[in-house]
Amino acid sequence: MSHHRPGILGRHGVVASPHPLATLAGIQILQQGGNAVDAAVATNAVLAVVHPHMCGLGGDLFALIWHAKEGRVLALNASGEAPRAASLERYRKAGYTEMPFRGLWSATVPGAVNGWAAALARCGSMDLKEVLQPAIHLAEAGFPTPTELAQAAKAERSLLEATPETARIYLPGGRPPGAGEILVQSDLARSLSALAEGGREAFYAGPVGAEIARASQAKGGLLTAEDLAGAQAEWVAPIAVPYRGLRVFQCPPNSQGIATLMALQILEGLDLAGASEADRLHAMVEAKKLAFADRDRCVSDPRFVSVPVDRLLDPAHAEARRGLLSPDRAMAGASEGQLDGDTICLCTADGQGNWVAWIQSLYSTFGSGVVAGSSGILLQNRGAYFSLDPEHVNRLAPGKRTLHTLTPLLAMREDRPVLVAGTRGADGQPQTLLTILTGLVDRGLPMQEALDAPRWVHGRRVRGDDPESLRIESRFAPEVASALAARGHRVTVTVPFDFNMGFAQGILRDPESDCLVGAADPRGDCLALGV
Repeated sequence: MSHHRPGILGRHGVVASPHPLATLAGIQILQQGGNAVDAAVATNAVLAVVHPHMCGLGGDLFALIWHAKEGRVLALNASGEAPRAASLERYRKAGYTEMPFRGLWSATVPGAVNGWAAALARCGSMDLKEVLQPAIHLAEAGFPTPTELAQAAKAERSLLEATPETARIYLPGGRPPGAGEILVQSDLARSLSALAEGGREAFYAGPVGAEIARASQAKGGLLTAEDLAGAQAEWVAPIAVPYRGLRVFQCPPNSQGIATLMALQILEGLDLAGASEADRLHAMVEAKKLAFADRDRCVSDPRFVSVPVDRLLDPAHAEARRGLLSPDRAMAGASEGQLDGDTICLCTADGQGNWVAWIQSLYSTFGSGVVAGSSGILLQNRGAYFSLDPEHVNRLAPGKRTLHTLTPLLAMREDRPVLVAGTRGADGQPQTLLTILTGLVDRGLPMQEALDAPRWVHGRRVRGDDPESLRIESRFAPEVASALAARGHRVTVTVPFDFNMGFAQGILRDPESDCLVGAADPRGDCLALGV
């Protein structure tokens, strides 16, 4: 890798996403006169086709949008609710002591399509029919299976085999597709075409939703036509904190975005610019632990529980938390978490001044593992994030949204958007965002180098892992690992570019030229393009 990688420049727009075909679709929409929101939906729809193990119509979506016309930051919560039939008693009676991780009982109502429709209606300049064309074409005609999808299908083969409809699509000819093999998803193409013709109603109150509900009911799932018909995306007030001259925005609960902001507030009181690499990393890990402990105690669906957002973001709270940090000792047992999140982040910006940070996910690889009948749509397993403990803030309840790991980021300087960013990685998302933001702000790195920089992630990757595990990429100097271990961190050194550390994307406003600078993660097939 060359030492100086500033990023991709664009004057009229930039699109950054985890797959070249998706980025290209977004750029085509910009070239056809669409704006950043039109491009975001088109990019997302293509990712639903080419990265179906990560995201899709059966998943959820959160976005932060700087809408130039309204002159403000908008937050979109398009996360789905637990089915009305999903009660603690029902799961207990069925013998569950914790939420099932896969299968139909882990599925919540899909929110993404509501998000597409809501974003286009308020901020877009095109309709679903126009922006879905690239995705419909790729689903119908097929595309070369990306290496990552081939590896995921191989790793999750037994999950895919468990449902005939899933196996038919993702194990063509009875085996995982090889990298480069042409993958056709004609059922998904039909569902996308139905949306293009009938809009969101085709999904929530029309033929696509009817098939999802029928398939769920036929196999003992809890999702019904009524659950789908009642689903709505919601425009919510974003939350923000200052960080060294920036104002950093996140989506409010039920998103975990508040954890990113709490950690930033703790870090703002420390000198990261002058710190050694080991000191800086130690500070970020400890700030993460404290923020996550607050998150796990307080954050869920604010329609069901009172989430003390103002108190959690009060500078006095950050100061008290900062007082718990020891410069030379790792805290033990501050938080639980899980990192195995399979998600896409995309970022777009246009020449009209609109900026978008957009995150969409099925939660785990291939979500619930269940394709709903002939819809071609994989249902998410986001419900697995609920707790079955009746005392837990994030306990399951009918119609409730679970705590969500999706955390897009947008930052302003003096009332102008200067940065959008995001990453995949479940509980790893706020952690990667801390690395990117401190890289840009405290270390003065260019956009691409902030994404290239070595990463760390603290916590469990999957159920059963050590919750205090700290993984760091091997590009950190060996003395960093030993300095962290000496402070009591349980360090594991991973490969130089570890895809488990997230695929991040970002767009920055260049302060000198006022140009847009796009960057994409070197850990995957990610691509940023500018026009």
